[in-house]
Amino acid sequence: MKKYEDEYRHKGLRRKLIASLQKKGISDQKVLDAMNNIPRHFFMDLAFDQIAYEDRAFPIGEQQTISQPYTVAYQTQLLEVKPFDKVLEIGTGSAYQSVVLAELGAQVYTIERQKKLFDSNKNFSYLKKYPGIKFFYGDGFEGLPTYAPFDKIIVTAAAPQIPPKLVEQLRTGGKMVIPVDESNTQRMLRLTKKADGTLAEEKFDSFSFVPMLGGKTNGNGQ
Repeated sequence: MKKYEDEYRHKGLRRKLIASLQKKGISDQKVLDAMNNIPRHFFMDLAFDQIAYEDRAFPIGEQQTISQPYTVAYQTQLLEVKPFDKVLEIGTGSAYQSVVLAELGAQVYTIERQKKLFDSNKNFSYLKKYPGIKFFYGDGFEGLPTYAPFDKIIVTAAAPQIPPKLVEQLRTGGKMVIPVDESNTQRMLRLTKKADGTLAEEKFDSFSFVPMLGGKTNGNGQ
């Protein structure tokens, strides 16, 4: 079993990373503090220990990645998380983004379609520190209608379009942050649901994400 240690060296590297995020325009101090509290190297293979605090994505298996810290901070800042917000996350991956949301006081409902990643998070002892995160194995396009409505929704993969079922599960006044395909890159959108059910749309920077896929896999490529 992987042994987790958060040493002075890791904490120093984390502070440098947070300083670099500030220089890149991340201004929400609560987001920066949350990310400074979380040992990112715990979410990766031990082989990445020396480089875990570089501002880039790393593979976590199943052709998925742990997102670049700047991307995590950027999406989280746009989401404007408040304590006790009920947040739906599409694409658990390593669970790093889930923990950032939980550090901000959110009640997190997170869906993963890759069975191996879902199972590995069940056995990830560090996550026991965050009982407010609820993990689900399923299709992100379907959301979690049983638990709706949600105050906020965050999508951590490139969607071909805005998924209508997720819009339905967003409460009036709620916000969704989602990267939507524009050929080779994705435009980050923030959508706010209006009283008549329509969406107010704000466009932000372009990013590159792994694609959002429908269905779920059982670990055998199916």
